[in-house]
Amino acid sequence: MDRRSVLKSALALAAWYGLPSAPLFAAASASSRIADGDSQAFSFDWLQDYARDLAVKPYQSTVQQLPPTLSNLTPQRYNEIGYDPNHSLWDQLNGPLDVQFFHVGMAFDQPVRMYSVDPETSQAREIHFRPDLFNYSGAHVDVSQLEGQGELGFAGFRVFKEPSLTERDIVSFLGASYFRAVDDTYQYGISARGIAVNTYTDEANEQFPAFTRFWFETPEAGATTFVAHALLDSPSLAGAYRFVIHCEDNRVVMEIDKHLFPRESIAQLGLSPMTSMFSCGTQQRDMCLTFHPQIHDSDRLSIWRGNGEWICRPLNNPPRLQFNSFSDNSPKGFGLLQTDHEFDSYEDIVGNYHNRPSLWVEPLGDWGRGEIQLLEIPTSGETMDNIVAFWKPEAAVEAGQALHYAYKLHWSALPPVQSDLARVRKTFTGIGGFPEGWAPGEHFPDVWAQRIAIDFVGGDVKHFHDNEIGLQTHLDVPEGEVKNIQIFWVDDFEGFRIQFDWYPTSDALDPLDMRLTLSAEGVTISETWVYQYFPPMPEDRQFPERVPAR
Repeated sequence: MDRRSVLKSALALAAWYGLPSAPLFAAASASSRIADGDSQAFSFDWLQDYARDLAVKPYQSTVQQLPPTLSNLTPQRYNEIGYDPNHSLWDQLNGPLDVQFFHVGMAFDQPVRMYSVDPETSQAREIHFRPDLFNYSGAHVDVSQLEGQGELGFAGFRVFKEPSLTERDIVSFLGASYFRAVDDTYQYGISARGIAVNTYTDEANEQFPAFTRFWFETPEAGATTFVAHALLDSPSLAGAYRFVIHCEDNRVVMEIDKHLFPRESIAQLGLSPMTSMFSCGTQQRDMCLTFHPQIHDSDRLSIWRGNGEWICRPLNNPPRLQFNSFSDNSPKGFGLLQTDHEFDSYEDIVGNYHNRPSLWVEPLGDWGRGEIQLLEIPTSGETMDNIVAFWKPEAAVEAGQALHYAYKLHWSALPPVQSDLARVRKTFTGIGGFPEGWAPGEHFPDVWAQRIAIDFVGGDVKHFHDNEIGLQTHLDVPEGEVKNIQIFWVDDFEGFRIQFDWYPTSDALDPLDMRLTLSAEGVTISETWVYQYFPPMPEDRQFPERVPAR
């Protein structure tokens, strides 16, 4: 199993395209009290002890051999398996929240055990799989193969919130430790994970730890917040998680408290990992193979460093795999953002990229020294997640340790915080070497150049423009030659456009890490633009031939 196969097209059919994710049907049900296991005491302290004890034992995989009728399902058939809303977890509460479960099938073959917890008595009862919880019409599942399969478990769960208590979910946990949430658009996009292990390292193969059990605390009447606990397990570590999930009107906020217990040393531990997709954007329009102007779930990595500096790193669909790291000490926040929410920017009526949420990580407590690491994988399509970002602690991770981290995840159109300085609006690239406003026609410049433009908005930019206060650019480009740096005020978006031409001075193809900040009167007034530019092949550094107009 690899990163791309975990997010199956079953989700793509429902969540990816924004279709109803729970088929509706009328079904006779005996009872909505689906927790039928024996009563057992439960607490988060107990779960931490359980995970700690589990980590000193050899790892035992719980992946199971599914009946052929389930293992051979196509994504389309899998998505046809509906959950009976009359058997949803909190159906009898008649409240604003409810939980339904995903069926095992396809590559979702690691059973997840589910428990219902009474917070008043701290007693938990398991919810066992049984076929009558589901509707198989349209899925062509041979139900006779499921008889006596009480240990099949579930593949994951999803959360609904009124008024769409059976039609469109707002939180989904499915596959390994992957999970997603939406804002008020009800459109899924970027994914998070419980942990990442050896995502990109020469020292060990990547692992995908999995949530194997969940405990749901029954919420109070009328509550839009609920608590879920999870056990995570893998060959390299075990973990105890507590999720406090706030299902607000225009966003979902998760408070996560996790305790990790490594079984072995881990070369690269990724905290609060997130996985997204970038196919093409304003700075890589040549990668847009369809008619859509842009295709991406996220357009940038944003970092609020521990020293207060804000960094904007536009994402790329690179010509070859790229791995970048940003050192920091106790970061204030970071995330993969979708900042452009205009339909005209995508013209996509299926993917609805203009509705994709951003994901912002807010560390709680001092995370110490480490790196925000970014992996970008080349892709030719839009159904494969090719962007991964996470925090890697500097300290070595060894067997027998007990690690504790807490943070919030904000799933919303934009992050809950933003810089008071001028912010990057968009980045553009195109041919250069000619005056702005003059488009090359029959006669091109003698020397090829790449033009790069960066728009800055917000902060005090309008004040500087209105008062004719001069701006200074601080541009660092490690290779090549920069010419024609220009600053334009643009009324249409009330901001400054900074553009320059880059001329290669060698045939080197190594990516260039460009940096740009703006200052006025000796004071920095913008966030830091950090862009990785890939010089084209030497034979491609020429202008296209044109037939003269007649």
